[in-house]
Amino acid sequence: MGVTVVPGDMESVVTAAPATEGAVRTVTVTVPATSANLGPGFDTLGLALSLYDTLTVSSFADDRLDIDVAGNGSDAIPLDASNLVVRSIAHVFADVDRTMPGLHIFAENGVPHGRGLGSSGAAVTAGVLIAKGLLAGDVDLDDEALLRLATELEGHPDNVAPALFGGLTIAWTGERGPQHKKLLVHRGVAPLVFVPGFTMSTSLARSLQPPQVPREDAVFNVSRSALLVAALTQSPELLLDATADRLHQDYRGAAMPETLRLVQALRAEGFAAVVSGAGPSVLVLADGPGARQRAVEIADAVADTPWDAHMLAVDVRGGTVRDRAEGST
Repeated sequence: MGVTVVPGDMESVVTAAPATEGAVRTVTVTVPATSANLGPGFDTLGLALSLYDTLTVSSFADDRLDIDVAGNGSDAIPLDASNLVVRSIAHVFADVDRTMPGLHIFAENGVPHGRGLGSSGAAVTAGVLIAKGLLAGDVDLDDEALLRLATELEGHPDNVAPALFGGLTIAWTGERGPQHKKLLVHRGVAPLVFVPGFTMSTSLARSLQPPQVPREDAVFNVSRSALLVAALTQSPELLLDATADRLHQDYRGAAMPETLRLVQALRAEGFAAVVSGAGPSVLVLADGPGARQRAVEIADAVADTPWDAHMLAVDVRGGTVRDRAEGST
């Protein structure tokens, strides 16, 4: 029992890479973890965090498909065409009417799977960015196209927007399809993520929410979402009030009581703690790096199951593509 502090502010380092002999092109893509909702901003707000998936991909003029995975989820990720990264690459190639090349993929996953930190969004984003890199010079995919393609695969833009663009993002769908606004987070905001050993299904979490909510709860969340944008960008001292939620967290609590108990304990001590995405991880938006150790101590005192505490930074770059021959894009 208890909390283990895990360093979490450095990018994953790829320990092996696919052989590139005979490759048409080789690109390396890095994609950050994300935390969606941030309490009241259900399906709207997302934050990029400094945990990363890194993939090196070579394309070939044949129909091969070789996949190697290390790190989180490596024992469960499919190594065939059903792989989410591969399906995302194929979706982009089909969208622009290009033939899918042969692929050799090496992935090192730093983003925990099934923990509410955007692992599926990271996989989708990685696939879209890999396709962008492989198609460079033939097809130009701008930011709007990348977000559209990723949202078509993921179903909603709140995770893929920060994974693509970094920082704090507000995502919505309008007449022109999915859109986003990226904002810079106040330098006093210090993210801390508690990751448990158990997982949570996003579809199960969504099924626990009622189809309708009381009007006063909707108004409550509208006000807190507006306040949260101000707190994250200008006034971190408002984060506790700004992260209060009535739309989704309590409804999902029965499926992850350990998560809800930790959130409540941290909030009782003045920390802006929320369920990260669909859970079961807990995100703390501390109002300074020094406060995070106190949050770890509180969590350690109340935790009845093991948790890993990751002291992170806000990722401001989002996903990056580097052509091994040409440099970063």
